[in-house]
Amino acid sequence: MTPSDYTVLLVEDSPDDAFLIQRAFRKANLLNPVVTVDDGEKAVAYLAGRGVYADRAKFPLPVLILLDLKLPRKSGHEVLQWLKSQQPLRRLPVVVLTSSNETADINKAYDLGANSYLVKPVGFDDLFEMVKTLQPYWLIMNQKPDM
Repeated sequence: MTPSDYTVLLVEDSPDDAFLIQRAFRKANLLNPVVTVDDGEKAVAYLAGRGVYADRAKFPLPVLILLDLKLPRKSGHEVLQWLKSQQPLRRLPVVVLTSSNETADINKAYDLGANSYLVKPVGFDDLFEMVKTLQPYWLIMNQKPDM
């Protein structure tokens, strides 16, 4: 399988942040397709394969989820709690990528099963460096679970 076979699901409500993250992926030459949903309910629908996301050929399960916490309709914490209660989806790696560096948010995310917690950098160059580190660990070296 090639990197282009491994989809990344970006759950991000800010169009500006989503654009910058996708731009950082392109600049880092990451070949993984990035599918973006802009609220928590859409994230759950995507992961469950419901509604417009029912076609797994068009909307494959991701190999990695980048999850913002501050989302409309269903928070990132709620998405994480739902995800980790679903068999076998609970095995999907989740990297929280959010602007909150509040201890309560960090602890709750880990308590709910987050695999990593990253605070969004302010500048694009720092975001680019962060995205570059995602690829070798999460998208290449990390062993993918059976789904």
